[in-house]
Amino acid sequence: MSKYNNILRKYTERYASKWLVLLFDSVIVICSFFIAYVISHNFELDFNIQTFLLQLPFVFTATVISFLVVKSHKGVVRFTGIKDIINVIIGLNILATILIVATYLSRNYHFDSVFDIPGSIIYTHLLLNIFFIIGAKFSIKELYRSLFLEVENQKNVLIYGAGTSGMVTYDAISNDPKSNIKVFGFLDDNEGKIGKNINMINVYDPQKITKEFIKKNNIEEVIISIQNIDSNKLLEISGNLFSLNLKVKIVPDVNHWIDGDLSIGQIKDIKIEDLLGREPIKINNPLLVDEYNNKVLLVTGAAGSIGSELVRKLSAYQYKKLILIDNSESALYDLQQELIQNKINNIEAIVADVRNKARLDKIFNNYRPEIIFHAAAYKHVPLMEQNPYEAVSVNVQGTCNTAELALKHGADKFILISTDKAVNPTNVMGATKRIAEICLFFHKKFEKGKTKFIITRFGNVLGSNGSVIPLFKKQIEAGGPITVTHKDIIRYFMTIPEASQLVLEAAAMGLGEEIFVFDMGKPIKIIDLAKNMISLSGLKYPEDIDIKIVGLRPGEKIYEELLVDGENSKPTYNEKIMIAKCRNVHEMQFEKIKSLLHIDSTSSNIEIVSIIKDIVPEYKPNNSKYDVLNIN
Repeated sequence: MSKYNNILRKYTERYASKWLVLLFDSVIVICSFFIAYVISHNFELDFNIQTFLLQLPFVFTATVISFLVVKSHKGVVRFTGIKDIINVIIGLNILATILIVATYLSRNYHFDSVFDIPGSIIYTHLLLNIFFIIGAKFSIKELYRSLFLEVENQKNVLIYGAGTSGMVTYDAISNDPKSNIKVFGFLDDNEGKIGKNINMINVYDPQKITKEFIKKNNIEEVIISIQNIDSNKLLEISGNLFSLNLKVKIVPDVNHWIDGDLSIGQIKDIKIEDLLGREPIKINNPLLVDEYNNKVLLVTGAAGSIGSELVRKLSAYQYKKLILIDNSESALYDLQQELIQNKINNIEAIVADVRNKARLDKIFNNYRPEIIFHAAAYKHVPLMEQNPYEAVSVNVQGTCNTAELALKHGADKFILISTDKAVNPTNVMGATKRIAEICLFFHKKFEKGKTKFIITRFGNVLGSNGSVIPLFKKQIEAGGPITVTHKDIIRYFMTIPEASQLVLEAAAMGLGEEIFVFDMGKPIKIIDLAKNMISLSGLKYPEDIDIKIVGLRPGEKIYEELLVDGENSKPTYNEKIMIAKCRNVHEMQFEKIKSLLHIDSTSSNIEIVSIIKDIVPEYKPNNSKYDVLNIN
């Protein structure tokens, strides 16, 4: 039997000729024309058979013309959908119009009686055509599905959203003959829809969907089909569904549908980026073209998470030269090869360390960069707690070196990639990034030069090196448990593309001495993020993967901030982006920074950190061996 099915499937995978479809539909029209005659004569054959036979060629010709006009014969019958049906109905109405016009002309201008068809027959014929042709197409479609759909693999799903988008999603699923999805019902929180039927399918109240209901009806997943859904609402809905151990998929925005149509292949698994609890930041600034075209651009830390995405975005512009600097040879090589594969020209990849000022000076002198993106930094909090000398040498010395050379060689703009951990820091990494910010504004205030210094400050970046997402993925792949430092710890999140967009926008918008921050929405509890990732992996918490609370790491905060006291923010043209002015810096403060930079690797960690704290008085070591410095 399976051999027979395989042979049959092989032949039926080929589509029927469009001319065969046209002939099939036309034969149905002729048959319904006969039935219309019979109905109009009280189901008796007492009409003029000869006249009927003479009318058949005319009706057949008019039918072919009508279907050719609307091109309904080009549709694939097994994929018949709403648009195909509308097309057929339009064609049949054209046919009826042709017959009515022919009858009018025959009666008023005494044409051949062959063209004189009673109106009752024409309208009966139209209704019969609609019924028979649509019925035939859907019957063939369902026959195909019943023959070739593996029923044992069929899965029941619910569609969340019983509006227009939900109907389109239902049609996309039901119109795909190879889909093994069965729509069991709709979910909607509109009380006017709950308890009703749509396409003979029940609409359920999402608040009353229980694990017992899911188990009883063998529901495997839910497809969220709500256009322009508020991200907080999406987070709430998906969280409730995950708690029921359901898989969750989402229908993309209508603007991303292919040619305006939704296909089942476009319904994707919900991603962690969809659960940020805010709308994605979207920047569409035509000034960016003027900002980067015909310019020499330089990116430090170019092979890192943010740096490499900056490079990819910058590569779309018509720059003069794009210089990539990184001390990680392998990562820089991989990025270089990626750009070569994509036929990106005018790229110069240079292995160099921002701590080596003489080496940087030679690079600046050779290429004369006009816009500099400084993404090079050490950012891992626990490691920097143990290695404050390295944090100072890269985050502070590396920034000072690059900023001084930007001034020396007359760069137009210098954009520092900072972090929310620089705000009221509780760890060495955040404190050194705060000092890096102070360095920039000192150079602008006390040294001559045209360079505009700009800071971009944002929270955790999803998927970046060292972020919780890759760590959680590895822990899930290893079978768990996922380790979370504190049950109440929360973080702001953004995606790598969002971070890169903000940096590019800051470069175009910035006039110097600004800190760019943005509305990151509601912070997300890390423990909830972990639970969502377990569910997104198709596993259950705590049955498959457990979560273990391991305690705060040295220097780690429960809450993060984006503004230091005294940094008053103001809005920009983009409601998601704000500008803050840096607090005044003093020459004495920079003298302390110079002292910090003169320490050597033999200095003790506590000595280095005490100098850092003296420069950044708001730095309060937390859960760290440097807590003793808080006494003063």
